[in-house]
Amino acid sequence: MLLSGAAKSQLLAVIFTIVSLNQVSCFSFNFSTFQPSDEPDLNLIKNSKIYLDAIQVTPDIRGKIADYSGRAFYKRPYRLWSKSKNQTAEFNTTFVLNINNQTSPGGEGLAFILTGDIDLPENSAGKWLGIVNATTNGTSQPGILAVEFDTRQNSEEDGPDNHLGVNINSINSMRHVSLPDFGITIASGINVTIRVMYAEDVISVFGSMNGTADMKTLLTSPPLNLSSYLPEEIFLGFSASTSNYTELNCVRAWEFHGTQIADDDHQLLWVWIAIPAVVLVILGGVIFFLLWQRNRRMKMSDEADPRIEDQIQYSSMAPKKFRLREISKATGRFSPQNKLGEGGFGTVYKGFLGGNEVAVKRVSKDSRQGKQEFVAEVTIIGSLRHRNLVKLIGWCYESRELLLVYEFMPSGSLDKYLYDDKKLGCKDGTILSWKTRRNTIYGVAQALDYLHNGCENKVLHRDIKASNILLDSDFTAKLGDFGLARTIQKRDETHHSTKAIAGTPGYMAPETFLTGRATVETDVYAFGVVALEVVCGIRRGNLYSQVDEYKNNIAHWVWELYGKGKLLDAVDSRIRKEIAEEKVADVLLLGLACCHPNPHHRPSMRTVMQVLTGEAAPPAVPKERPAFVWPALPPSFSHDVDSSITGSQFTPFLPDLEFTGR
Repeated sequence: MLLSGAAKSQLLAVIFTIVSLNQVSCFSFNFSTFQPSDEPDLNLIKNSKIYLDAIQVTPDIRGKIADYSGRAFYKRPYRLWSKSKNQTAEFNTTFVLNINNQTSPGGEGLAFILTGDIDLPENSAGKWLGIVNATTNGTSQPGILAVEFDTRQNSEEDGPDNHLGVNINSINSMRHVSLPDFGITIASGINVTIRVMYAEDVISVFGSMNGTADMKTLLTSPPLNLSSYLPEEIFLGFSASTSNYTELNCVRAWEFHGTQIADDDHQLLWVWIAIPAVVLVILGGVIFFLLWQRNRRMKMSDEADPRIEDQIQYSSMAPKKFRLREISKATGRFSPQNKLGEGGFGTVYKGFLGGNEVAVKRVSKDSRQGKQEFVAEVTIIGSLRHRNLVKLIGWCYESRELLLVYEFMPSGSLDKYLYDDKKLGCKDGTILSWKTRRNTIYGVAQALDYLHNGCENKVLHRDIKASNILLDSDFTAKLGDFGLARTIQKRDETHHSTKAIAGTPGYMAPETFLTGRATVETDVYAFGVVALEVVCGIRRGNLYSQVDEYKNNIAHWVWELYGKGKLLDAVDSRIRKEIAEEKVADVLLLGLACCHPNPHHRPSMRTVMQVLTGEAAPPAVPKERPAFVWPALPPSFSHDVDSSITGSQFTPFLPDLEFTGR
């Protein structure tokens, strides 16, 4: 049987996906403590030993430990980058250090290293930290990257006692910081937890003496193209040294998670095995699908799907059901002259029912999730009653037409008024006053507080944005479009999980892309973006070139101005003369707090309302936007200094994701 054009395209897409997915694999390990039985998984070079539940990189079991150097590596190599694929892996690793002075001062220090050569350099004791020696220092020969924890200053060029640095092929750091400035004394004999992340060519280091519950950002490197310094395949581990000043340099726990660029030969073999099997499965699936489609067409009638009727009628608060002929007549048979707008969901028409103006949403028959969104919108918003929610009057499902009838909002959607450029949709040159904008923000906050806290079952909207906020004739804001909304019916549930990432880029919290979960915190994040847009009058995708997605986020832009002491420069220039600076600053800070990268630091909607009414001060916002770290702190270590690393908190859940933003 010959395949149709669609079937051929599907088959080629699956094969391409197999090849693409196999280019990157996972590489991870976890040592919550170290025992002699772990030695087969490690390369312990020269003086390094496993002793007293730790890797002692410079051990004390033989007495004298002066002028030692040592290295310890995970046994398996890690493919960091690939020239043929033009790809570089990303990773995060967490380890617990315990460095204990044996002299005063102690010396010399320990480093986390990436290198293609596991051999310990000759004469690398003392200030060289087992990284390089006097001959190779500053040359390209070592091929090594080190995150050093130097406990003693050896020269004026070296950092201070107890400093952290990032080094490439050298003992001299390209960037370093003093650890005591962050309340960390690395050579105190107390466990210090360190996390190192490499993503988007930047190394970030976090640390704490209280486990991960109190992690602080210690250092962020400049952009590093590691393929320029390191071989494609490297080893991960630690090096350390002593001099006539001595200390015990111990690693008590170590966990690593990263992507790994697949080996070409392994990938080719895997593809040759997998493709024939997949072809057979696809052929069988195509045959089954064609037969199913034929039977379905034979059995299908013009009547509505009874399952949709059952789901809607099951809801005790379902709104009125209309007949198709009523709605068709009300909209002039869906005349183009009555069209109010359209999007990925379908088209909205103006109509008259019972002498009242209404808005009719006609869900597109091509929408992949049309029925699911239709049922969600009817059953969820139909049971809600709040002055800041668009009222759903009724619905219709007949002859496979999906129709929703809403109260008519004569002033349209909020996004049509915010932006200065008329080409972007500014309606008739109308400019919203600061009072109206502030009332709009408060109205949306009231609606969200009702959804999160005032309903019998908590509702997550999942698609809060300016175009989903409608304005009545008095410019009162009302939140609409509940097609992506979901309810949480069990009291102990905190989120809704889905394989499809729901929402609109620019309004979606960063953790959504890793977890696939919708929470009250992800709704709060989207509210924060909307609040900033309302004050700034700037479209989230109109700040900079679309190529620079980092700067294309309004929260990043406002945070930069805040850090420079120019927060009020973000305010829409058209309303600056009428604003009260203190009040508008409070709203901007509130918006930044809602957009905090860590969901645990975002305020609740109840707190948001208290700030907007003046009952509470805006949350404290750091001058510099915190780095996004996942899992969000506090995660896995207990506060006990002897605690071990737990594995489950460090691997983000990555579902089979697809996009449903509209």
